[in-house]
Amino acid sequence: MKKRLSVWLVLVCLLLLPILTACHGSKAMDPFVMPEEFDTTRQYEITFWAKNDTNMTQVNIYNKTIEDFQKLYPNITVNLRLYTDYGKIYNDVITNISTRTTPNVCITYPDHIATYMTGTNVMVPLNGLMEDGTYGLGGSALLFDGPTKEEIVPKFLEECSFGGAYYALPYMRSTEACYVNKTYVEKLGFTLPDKLTWDFVWEVSDAATAKNADGTYAVNGQNVMIPFIYKSTDNMMIQMLRQKEAGYSTASGEILLFHDTTEELLTTIAEHVEKGAFSTFKLSGYPANFLNAGQCIFGIDSTAGATWMGSDAPLVDISEENLVEFETVVMEIPQFDPENPVMISQGPSVCVFNKEDPQEVLASWLFTQYLLTNDVQIAYAQTEGYVPVTLKAQQSEAYTEYLSRAGEDNDLYYQIKMDATNLLLSHIDDTFVTPVFNGSASLRDAAGALIENVNKSVRRGQKVDAAYLEDLQADVLSLYRLNQSREVNGGLPELGRLPTASVVLLSSLAGVWCLIGLYLLREKIKKSGK
Repeated sequence: MKKRLSVWLVLVCLLLLPILTACHGSKAMDPFVMPEEFDTTRQYEITFWAKNDTNMTQVNIYNKTIEDFQKLYPNITVNLRLYTDYGKIYNDVITNISTRTTPNVCITYPDHIATYMTGTNVMVPLNGLMEDGTYGLGGSALLFDGPTKEEIVPKFLEECSFGGAYYALPYMRSTEACYVNKTYVEKLGFTLPDKLTWDFVWEVSDAATAKNADGTYAVNGQNVMIPFIYKSTDNMMIQMLRQKEAGYSTASGEILLFHDTTEELLTTIAEHVEKGAFSTFKLSGYPANFLNAGQCIFGIDSTAGATWMGSDAPLVDISEENLVEFETVVMEIPQFDPENPVMISQGPSVCVFNKEDPQEVLASWLFTQYLLTNDVQIAYAQTEGYVPVTLKAQQSEAYTEYLSRAGEDNDLYYQIKMDATNLLLSHIDDTFVTPVFNGSASLRDAAGALIENVNKSVRRGQKVDAAYLEDLQADVLSLYRLNQSREVNGGLPELGRLPTASVVLLSSLAGVWCLIGLYLLREKIKKSGK
């Protein structure tokens, strides 16, 4: 019997070997430990994944930044990989975590970093690096004039802190703005207020749907008019809820998105969609293109999109014959309480990935800090309506002089871009960010999906009522897996999913013990029979 059992155990081990090997291959990396000093006798090659909006000026800034950095640190080679979408960066990082082929430095968002952190020690917590007197922020051994921790805008830096540590440095910041065709607002008989309210925007948008006898729209004489277009519907829902002081999520990851206020907002949106007054970027197209063609009155987009907005926009994206002359005004997004404005803070941050070689991580950290030097911050901020993330850059003579030249031309000093920049600079204290946790990126997508789905349903002739909204909630919960291992609006969490490798391993072990049990039972029966 012992011999037969030994044979069985050998076979079982052979069956489990590939699984155990696979698990061993994906074991967690050791935590990063700060080297005593940076070894300048060695050569390092690091990768930097960044995003640009097909803006060659930004590409050139990245290339110059790398060139200037490598002059200071000739033993560090930086390889740039450009993306046109943050989502693609996110997907590629997730794919590469298991094979340990993540980039060294990556421009990303905190919601994405929270997901990266599900891999043990994949991310480098930056607290120790930031505070190191030699190589930290403002450190004595740096070969460039970088900012100290105190010289980074505190609100922007705090946005990079979650899970008890800093996991990124802010790179650029923006908020959302409403780009308004003031000419058409007045043509419709309205006077633009100092601050927009949701009621005013809906009222004007509804009025703009009036048509002439020939079917053209009265306000522009064209066959197309979408009075109000929102670029990011996730931001739209998140900000509306924040302005209403209604739930979205907690810092611990509890989902609070689904409640009466959300249903009220969706019902209102549906009413204006039915009138033809509202649409979204995903369903209709880029707000700037409609705005510049005289086919939109209120276009909400990032302040970083300001260079596309207006008849004289330097990055206008439609043919010249389709451009319509009008007066563009940059305003805060609509508010429910205009005396207490609330707007989202957004924009890319920079994170550092852990590697087996601590010296390689330190080289990555040096480059990350270099992205916050004045030359890089000011140059990049000038390309669009971004704001530098350091007080050092914001208060510099070069940046102050840049802002003072607003309107001198329709390129570097384009008035709309400068107005968008100043909007954020004057409202930094009114901005907010949503809690960051594993799953917060999915929750953000779900918030936007609620508005997108309502738009689609109204266009299909569906009635948006209580029953519809109940079904929509269930569909969104399931699609974005918000009901897995997480409380939803105070309810009990459902059982979450284990990683695939864990499921395979546990299932295999269970199967093995069953086989062993059956074998032992069979031997016992045989022995009893004798």
